Amino acid sequence: MYSADIQKPVRRFVPGNFELTDWKSIEHFLIDLEERSITTPPDLERWLHDMSELEAIISEDVSWRHIRMTCNTEDKSLRDHFTYFVMEIQPKIQPYADRLNRKLIDNPLTASLDHDKYFTYLRSIKKSIELFREENIPIQSELSVLAQQYGAISGKMTVTVNDQEYTLQQAMKFLENPDRDLREQVFRKVQERRLQDKEALNKLYSDLIQRRHQVAKNAGFENYRDYKFVEMGRFDYTKEDCFHFHDAVKKYVVPLVSLINQHKKKKLGLDTLRPWDTEAEPAGIEPLNPFKNGNELLEKTMHCFRELRPFFADCLLTMKKMNRFDLESRIGKAPGGYNCSLAETGAPFIFMNAAGQMHDVTTMVHEGGHAIHSFLSHHLELSAFKEYPMEIAEVASMAMELFSMENWNLYFEKPDDLKRAKIQQLERVITIFPWIATIDKFQHWVYENPSHSLEERTENWLRINSEFSSGTVDWTGLGEYQKNIWQKQLHLFEVPFYYIEYGIAQLGAIGLWMQFKKNKEAALDHYTAALELGGTKTLPHLYAAAGLKFDFSGEYIKELMDFVEEQISFVL
Repeated sequence: MYSADIQKPVRRFVPGNFELTDWKSIEHFLIDLEERSITTPPDLERWLHDMSELEAIISEDVSWRHIRMTCNTEDKSLRDHFTYFVMEIQPKIQPYADRLNRKLIDNPLTASLDHDKYFTYLRSIKKSIELFREENIPIQSELSVLAQQYGAISGKMTVTVNDQEYTLQQAMKFLENPDRDLREQVFRKVQERRLQDKEALNKLYSDLIQRRHQVAKNAGFENYRDYKFVEMGRFDYTKEDCFHFHDAVKKYVVPLVSLINQHKKKKLGLDTLRPWDTEAEPAGIEPLNPFKNGNELLEKTMHCFRELRPFFADCLLTMKKMNRFDLESRIGKAPGGYNCSLAETGAPFIFMNAAGQMHDVTTMVHEGGHAIHSFLSHHLELSAFKEYPMEIAEVASMAMELFSMENWNLYFEKPDDLKRAKIQQLERVITIFPWIATIDKFQHWVYENPSHSLEERTENWLRINSEFSSGTVDWTGLGEYQKNIWQKQLHLFEVPFYYIEYGIAQLGAIGLWMQFKKNKEAALDHYTAALELGGTKTLPHLYAAAGLKFDFSGEYIKELMDFVEEQISFVL
């Protein structure tokens, strides 16, 4: 039986009242770990636990700095607080971390550690040693600060509709409005607002690319893509596998997107489907309105989760009691949404930009799935054991999107609204794949060609975007918007190469949903069994624990797409 009554561990190495203020406040703990004698197995065990405790404290401190900064991008003191850590503290930690890694690997006692328990951890440590370069420390600090500029720029973007100011996230709800003229007006306003900062974002991206390329060269890699694959611990698949994924999406998913868009065009009674039409409903049908405010969204989600398993709801309830949510969109708040794990206290923080839309329900249950993963893995012995691969982390979130549909009547009381919501979700399961493949393939090109010009970047963005286009949405006269639409993707700026994980994990989520449709309780058992392993097993093992194949071949993608298409037909 799982419990969400999460407990912060009692500190045994660092004083309970310790706060990380500056370098001096933490240096002596690192010196202790570096100089400590390790001559017996109990010595090694104590050393590992003390290092884990310190890592968790540092991780949680910087996480809170990031959370507070994204909740209010206009507060300079919060930005400075985060910047101080990444510029003044983190660079001094990194050489110690490298020496501690080497101390562990070089100690003869390490060979006697339980192979099954420590394999993925030690594999990751060896990878970190391989990548570490002293000269990369200041560049990586600069990159951390630069990447946060994206949120600061985007957080200021607003548009005025009907004499009222909206964030871009809030304005997107108008694209569901039956009034086609209003939809077009808002779409153009949002795109024009993005164009105002296109030069700043292009320059920011160019600066990031050049620094990232230098980091890779310093570490002995031909390009940043190859470096990043190692840094991200992609031990179980290669860049060639990514290329096969791109090809499979073109072959088996894009035709389904074409069918979906043709159905939308017919439903709306249009001769041509334009970008502002894809989320709309016919005249006389009001946009879905699943909740009125962030608190109602949270309450409904807790109820939804409780219907699946009480433990899932208890996780959110614990977080609510600990004030671990910031859900509603507002001016000055960074874009996007995330679940931020808090390594020491265990209960994570969910950040999002809810504006009363159907998409917000999906985001809430998605981040809720991540939160459940945090709770399920918190019991693991070392902080590093809780650092699970993103390809399984996103299974936790995306599977929850699909599981939770069973209880979406809590958001949509009218049967027709519930049907529309489910169809929208299932269509999104399919239509997200081409965008994932587009963003991923674009990144491969960007970092294989780090010295490209802005003109080449635009040309290749349009080429790649066209590859995964169904051709059923008419962008005539909107070329300037299309050239720069990649800039809306936060991941390109803040977490490079973290995007194909969504595609790989979506396959896993669909696989779990197939199980769920056959045997709900068995599927949920598999789900929790995989998530409670954290990062202690390899990806294929984690997928196997969930009753899944770690497979993104064309044949498997076709099988899963056929299942989703069948489910859409069933709902219709």
